[in-house]
Amino acid sequence: MKICISSKGGSTTSVLDPRFGRAAYFILVDSDTMKTEVIENSAIASGGGAGIASGQLVVDKGVEVVITGNVGPNATKVLEASNVAVFRGVPATIEENIEKYQKGLLEKISTAVPAHFGMGSMEA
Repeated sequence: MKICISSKGGSTTSVLDPRFGRAAYFILVDSDTMKTEVIENSAIASGGGAGIASGQLVVDKGVEVVITGNVGPNATKVLEASNVAVFRGVPATIEENIEKYQKGLLEKISTAVPAHFGMGSMEA
């Protein structure tokens, strides 16, 4: 299974970015092999539509699970339409969030935050 974690940095020792659409990076992890892929989020500086672009990016990569802090309404629509499950990560490293997910310790996110929730703020 391919998992995507929003990240403030480009490695598995980086800390979770609580924003999805405007996360600095996405760390993709194959839960079977633990192989990783790092993607810089080009939507981070967009004036609008960051959630849609970010959501479509991870869907196009074949992601089945997203771990992040918050997801806006537009990203939620894209992810739900592709049956991507979204879980609330914790303020810890990407590695720690993967471990918590695998142990069933992360909460499933079922409600989007308001539109533009993460804009203009480094913390959502």
